[in-house]
Amino acid sequence: MTVETATKTLVHYSVQDGVAVLEMDDPPANTYTHDMMRQLDEAILRARMDDGVHVIVLRGKGDKFFSAGANISMLQTVTPRFKYFFCLHANETLNRLEQTPKLVIAALNGHTVGGGMEIAMACDLRVARRDAGKIGLPEVSLGVLPGTGGTQRLVRIVGKSKAIDLMVTGRVFSFDEALDLGIVDQVLDPDNFMEQVLAYAKQFVPPNKASKAVGLIKRSVQTGAELPFQDALALERELQQQLFQSDDAKEGLSAYVERRTAKFQGK
Repeated sequence: MTVETATKTLVHYSVQDGVAVLEMDDPPANTYTHDMMRQLDEAILRARMDDGVHVIVLRGKGDKFFSAGANISMLQTVTPRFKYFFCLHANETLNRLEQTPKLVIAALNGHTVGGGMEIAMACDLRVARRDAGKIGLPEVSLGVLPGTGGTQRLVRIVGKSKAIDLMVTGRVFSFDEALDLGIVDQVLDPDNFMEQVLAYAKQFVPPNKASKAVGLIKRSVQTGAELPFQDALALERELQQQLFQSDDAKEGLSAYVERRTAKFQGK
């Protein structure tokens, strides 16, 4: 299955055992344009509304690039007004990715730089292929800043001083260093990388996990982190009440009492 346009398919969509795989495809570096962002937006909505999808995995086509960010050639040929609205639309798409109530895993299969890293930071978890490429935000070398949420998401991951250092130097670095900084959550061996990523993703799919609880944990963290503490606690209580009424909570509590493995349905 693919997300179709009148011109070219830039985001491929497939589902396997409850995991939707979204693959950015614009060789050689999977750079994004307005068309790709529109297709990505459509794919995110499609996965969100599909009851058979519990986890989303985002990757780049091939084994050299996750994404090198925005297409610079495109940016050179458009008006300042278009650039502004392009950034606005890209931000809206990444916000949708971040706020969709399903776990999103970025599979960093290659270089993840500039806007590519900004896409990855909008995902909930980042899993990288060892020695497959570099990661970083080098926009300062172009005379601009990371303008698709990069300044705001990076500071929330690594703190103010480290975020400023990484962005004003514009240096790119290994996935292992990104792991040490907390930007990447896991670095996997390169052999059978996607098989490992999918195996990791499937642990969050029923019957293994209560996917509704996973999604609401995500929502509590993503939304609550931006609220005053007492408001965040109120949100947490509201989401917990929703889960207490779910079939999976009943199954989980019963399985605990009966000393058996729970079999969740995502309901």
